[in-house]
Amino acid sequence: MADLRYPIGGFDFPGALTAAARATAIAEIAGTPDRLQNAVRGLTADQLDTSYRPEGWTVRQVVHHLPDSHLNSYCRFKLTLAEHRPVIRTYDEAQWARLPDVSDAIEPSLDLLDALHRRWVYLLERISDEQWSRQLEHPELGAMRLDELLALYAWHGRHHVAHITELRKREGW
Repeated sequence: MADLRYPIGGFDFPGALTAAARATAIAEIAGTPDRLQNAVRGLTADQLDTSYRPEGWTVRQVVHHLPDSHLNSYCRFKLTLAEHRPVIRTYDEAQWARLPDVSDAIEPSLDLLDALHRRWVYLLERISDEQWSRQLEHPELGAMRLDELLALYAWHGRHHVAHITELRKREGW
């Protein structure tokens, strides 16, 4: 049986991205809101409250997690572009997934993700070749280049959408 935690495999950064690889990753980020919308279209409340794997988050939690996480990433990009090697702040995403707003309807999070990604992609498309090598300091992961962060979040969107689409396949939804 495949590892349900990583339906598309784990994140692997191949090294500095070429301009073409960055364009592909930006397109992936641009398409994430639509892919998420399609993945949850027609799901019932009970289906939204189904875990994608044993002891995993529910579909609803995954939907709310994506804008939470990507908003943090957007801020990390801006900090790295505006400051010299900022030390970013982490957050306890598992605890965020238990906060009261995660029991709310998913539409506000779908709307937030869409608006956030439009603004984020606008920024990403305007980062110069030199700026992609700028770095932030992640307290747990160490130094990270912006192109690595770009690749990570392109993967992150695919990863969580696949949690939902693979669950739908398994359940015949």
